[in-house]
Amino acid sequence: PLVWVFSRVARVAAWLTRGPRSASSLFITRQQISTLVDMADRGAEVEHVHLRDYPIEFCRNCRECMQQPGEAPGKCVLHDGMADLVDKIERADGYVIAAPTNFSAVTALFKRFMERLSVYGYWPWGAMAPVYRKAKVRKKPAVIISSCGAPGFLGKLTFGTNQTLRIAAKVIGGRIVGRMFTGLVAQERSQELPRKARRKAAALAGRLC
Repeated sequence: PLVWVFSRVARVAAWLTRGPRSASSLFITRQQISTLVDMADRGAEVEHVHLRDYPIEFCRNCRECMQQPGEAPGKCVLHDGMADLVDKIERADGYVIAAPTNFSAVTALFKRFMERLSVYGYWPWGAMAPVYRKAKVRKKPAVIISSCGAPGFLGKLTFGTNQTLRIAAKVIGGRIVGRMFTGLVAQERSQELPRKARRKAAALAGRLC
């Protein structure tokens, strides 16, 4: 999975959440993002962040971070690399959130990262349900990107990848301005991104900057 973060102050953070495999689906997703970021880089600074390089522990589901009121993310009881990632989210002005499809969904690493985004929810004890801390703030533009070995239309209909990416964007205060889902990416080990998909990725960059 991959995540890129764009900033209005000519600063772009790019997150790459790689799983244990380097198969064609991940290879294609990297190309999707590289094409988009190359275009956006003409008007913004880009920072690449590999989630695999950040220690992210499993969420304890203790809800301590969700007891603190306010629009700012709650403070987690765990002290690991997630605090740095949340800081990057807060400082960015736009996002590209991407993940290849693995077993019909996002990778395990992205799922672990996403569960730790519970700091963006406010759910005090006694309340029926949580609320998004960023629900009433100005939304930041976000693009979600994925790929799969099945035909693209089938992957979008039957796999949960896009839905998970959409929720992740919403939780952190993103407003989706574009989507990209490329299918049939498992034909070769190092398959090239189709020309049509490259054009679409380049076009999406303009919606972020």
